[in-house]
Amino acid sequence: MPYTYAVTSHSQASPEAVFTALVHPATWPSWSPIDSVELEDGADPEKRQQVGDIRIFRAGRGVARERIVELVTDRRFVYENTGSPFRSYRGTVELAESPHGGTDITWTGTFRPRLPLTGPFWQWYLTRFMQRMADGLAAYAAAPDPI
Repeated sequence: MPYTYAVTSHSQASPEAVFTALVHPATWPSWSPIDSVELEDGADPEKRQQVGDIRIFRAGRGVARERIVELVTDRRFVYENTGSPFRSYRGTVELAESPHGGTDITWTGTFRPRLPLTGPFWQWYLTRFMQRMADGLAAYAAAPDPI
């Protein structure tokens, strides 16, 4: 059975500014609970990422390896986790220009845990973790000279 989560946040920044932070992995430790990031092929994390790039994130003792699978400039950022603790995991960040200015951010995910009976825990954990991600992204992109 697949599990899901969905969180939202609002940024005073434009969709372009929010998207720019998403595709520059070196910014992630500045706005998220991520401690460090590197790119699997040794590329410069300051550079804009492309579809197919693989990022390795560290947060505490946890390590996540993610591949970017879809980018729609200023609108959508889609990635897949390529390792434990999931059999499958797909995250999507949707950006929409808000009618009141700024950007509405919707961060969703669908996953299947590797270990039986852990789905409810991961759903609870990821909902909270990704809310921190979305809120941090919203604030970072709206700051003066974020990148």
